[in-house]
Amino acid sequence: MDGFSFCISNLATQEIFHFESHPFKQSCANPVALLTEIEKITKESAILNQDFESVVLIHQNNLATLVPSTLFDKEQLSTYLTYTVKTFSTDYIAYDSLEQAAINNVYVPYVNINNFFFQKYGAFEYKHQATVLIDKLLLHAKNTQKDHFYVHVEKKQIEIIVLKDGQLHLYNSFSYETKEDVLYYILFTAEQLELNPEEFELSFTGWIDKDSELYTFAYQYVRNITFLEIKNDFFEQDKTLNAYNYYINIP
Repeated sequence: MDGFSFCISNLATQEIFHFESHPFKQSCANPVALLTEIEKITKESAILNQDFESVVLIHQNNLATLVPSTLFDKEQLSTYLTYTVKTFSTDYIAYDSLEQAAINNVYVPYVNINNFFFQKYGAFEYKHQATVLIDKLLLHAKNTQKDHFYVHVEKKQIEIIVLKDGQLHLYNSFSYETKEDVLYYILFTAEQLELNPEEFELSFTGWIDKDSELYTFAYQYVRNITFLEIKNDFFEQDKTLNAYNYYINIP
């Protein structure tokens, strides 16, 4: 609800040809307002008004929950969301199967956004942000022995992902208003997992950098903070962009 980004790339070579990010001045109140913003951007963008071999749409919201494949029944999608997400009888519920783990992500996509993309581009694939994020982090940490504590920062939401022995140990998302909120969720999660803030390594991705108040504030309490290292020629050439800010969008 906070913005719209798009990346045009060659999936075979992972070469990026074009990237744009459009943060909104204020968060959209609902999917209808979000569609209005997206329609405006696509109408004014010449590069979006062409045919593409394939299109992948990533939904970013907190209307999702993870279900182990051993417990998953696609006839019970609404039941899985009952305990964590407020849904309505008219909501369409979808799910993604993670590629790097035996887990399914059950979520509510924005149907009006899906319809717009179908009308504009024809058949396309859509996923939830958590699916993409978890898969990429699991792949990134593959074949490493140490534990990983990741925090992906959006403008009003964070996602915490903890990996142990190369497996997903914890995923949770939290809405926040202040840097104190973010730190509370980080320290609370660490405490529940019996992790010492003086010892564990915290890796940030998303909308944060070393000049941000959140980083400065977090560093007072968590000593080992890094930014996820991402190698990509497109972002190496454009020094105005930090690859870890757009981790979800990069193929």
